[in-house]
Amino acid sequence: MTTATKAARSRTRGSALPRYILQRLITSVLLLIGVTIVTFILTAIVPGDPIAAALGEGARENEATVAAYRERYGMDRPLPERYWIYLVSLVQGDLGTSIRTSRPVLEELAVALPATIEVAVASVILSLAVALVLGTIAAYRAGRLPDQVIRVLSLIGLSVPTFWLAIITYRFFFMELGWAPGSGRLSPTLNPPPQVTGLYLVDFAIDGDHVGFIDAAAHLALPVLVLSLFTVGLLTRFIRTSVLEVLSSDYIRAARAKGLPGRRIIGGYLLRGASLPILTMLGIAFGSLLSGTVLVEAIFAWPGLGTYAYNAAINLDLPAVMGVGLVVGVIYVGINLVVDLMYSVLDPRVRLR
Repeated sequence: MTTATKAARSRTRGSALPRYILQRLITSVLLLIGVTIVTFILTAIVPGDPIAAALGEGARENEATVAAYRERYGMDRPLPERYWIYLVSLVQGDLGTSIRTSRPVLEELAVALPATIEVAVASVILSLAVALVLGTIAAYRAGRLPDQVIRVLSLIGLSVPTFWLAIITYRFFFMELGWAPGSGRLSPTLNPPPQVTGLYLVDFAIDGDHVGFIDAAAHLALPVLVLSLFTVGLLTRFIRTSVLEVLSSDYIRAARAKGLPGRRIIGGYLLRGASLPILTMLGIAFGSLLSGTVLVEAIFAWPGLGTYAYNAAINLDLPAVMGVGLVVGVIYVGINLVVDLMYSVLDPRVRLR
């Protein structure tokens, strides 16, 4: 290959990355617009009257009061006009006002979201660390006893209902043994840390409060354990399959033929080759944890996004419901965007397609 050809290919790859990033950003924006449309339509067709649900029994019989509330929240306007107002408000950073609490939805989500992010990030980190070890061992010992045991354990983790597991762990570790603290993010005797990130572990570490850090970590343990068991089962089976495919590749056989140590083959060749499909599943698992912790948060009284969504739904608080839907959509789109960009870095062929 001539020097000119190499330079031309290098220029092509260099220009392909910004173009690929721009394409993914445009696609993400269009997806978010679609999320707003779907969320708005679904909340608009929900049976029941949110204004009547927010007002007391006496107030809802007063037509003037009901009309004033409908005008305040824009319920008296046509659906297209309401969506346009909603979209303009979103661009300005306004997610509306909660019917239930009369507070800005954005402020309430800013309190609830960090709690869910904290438990989800901790669960993903723990799950990935355990699943990488178990999945790699299962692939290396495919068909043997360790593989069979790991596959059975991962199947159990996938099959056990998360809410049932949360109830059992709460009763066993807190009520029976007393090894774990009760519900919530912090003991009642302690004050929350000065808010920097909203993540108690991070904020306590920044503040240098070791007592608060240990207490927050103890409260985090059971929710993380429950959420991790399902995610470990999912990731373990997926990692096993990915590693098995890479093990049969030519470059792994060549590395073994060269006499390279197993640790170097695993770290330098095997996991890197299997990283792309694992990355995809990891993004899906993280998005699911962020948006699917409703029952676990309810059982452990964890004041996160799931608890907020549940309270908004049962009270027909439509602005809050739309805010949660939008946040979940942004999370999924954002995770997919990050995964796609990491794909393009790990495998340059992706951005040339």
